Amino acid sequence: MNCFVYVLGCRHKGRTLTYVGWSTDVARRLNQHNSGKGARTTRGRSWVLLHSEAFATKTEAMSREWHLKRERAFRKVLAAKVK
Repeated sequence: MNCFVYVLGCRHKGRTLTYVGWSTDVARRLNQHNSGKGARTTRGRSWVLLHSEAFATKTEAMSREWHLKRERAFRKVLAAKVK
């Protein structure tokens, strides 16, 4: 089973926000975030997919998620793409 790490972005109150997560189905998860059924911090906003990476195992995906959450410079570059 493939697992994915993804980075979402949105514009909110004049600034760009990013969210990092993992899933086995990125499209389904993005729909959940945009319909208010995702993580609490993503509710009420319109998110777009900025980046995703595939991994063979859940453990690898969760490890990469942990690292991406700490790579603010990388997320800032991605956030510049949000309009």
